[in-house]
Amino acid sequence: MIAPQFDWQYEDDVLRIRELVVGPLENNVYVVACARTDKAVIIDAAAEAERIEAAVSDVEPVAILTTHGHHDHVGAAVEARRRLAVPFRIHRADSRATGISPDLPLEDGEEVDVGELRLSVVHTPGHTPGSTCFTLPGHLFSGDTLFPGGPGATGRPGSSFELIIESIRDRLMTLPDDTLVHPGHGRGTTIGTERPHLPEWIARGW
Repeated sequence: MIAPQFDWQYEDDVLRIRELVVGPLENNVYVVACARTDKAVIIDAAAEAERIEAAVSDVEPVAILTTHGHHDHVGAAVEARRRLAVPFRIHRADSRATGISPDLPLEDGEEVDVGELRLSVVHTPGHTPGSTCFTLPGHLFSGDTLFPGGPGATGRPGSSFELIIESIRDRLMTLPDDTLVHPGHGRGTTIGTERPHLPEWIARGW
């Protein structure tokens, strides 16, 4: 059986990004690859492990990185880890919520080597205590922390509107205007598009 072919939604001489939409909540799964070495990471093994496996058939995955512990973002993590024999990584503040022990916890400020790429880990609590974003020059993988039009939901136990606003204001809005935002669901945006609306989000309270 021939593996399905997947396009690269973004590609330059150093970086390639592939996006899959999976599961009933239409989660975005990202394959972030070094164009020079074919090393890659999966961001959020949310669902459909077989499709995720097929989506990395032309690269060499080195880890599953997880933005947060909600069930819709880790639904295929165990199976994808088994199929691909790569470590599952999540911030330790969210590891208990998943019921999946991380092979290596994510640490705020660390850099994950992906071939010649250095993916920065940014702890952004608010949506969950361990919510984490990942950055490369010009790119932000924001999970459910930042979407077009505002922050992620903060109505669940363990979430905090004040914390998510602080995370967005102090940790994400400091990125350049042209930074492409790749969220956990739906379409992307840019930091420059969203930054002027931060006072509106604070005023409305969600």
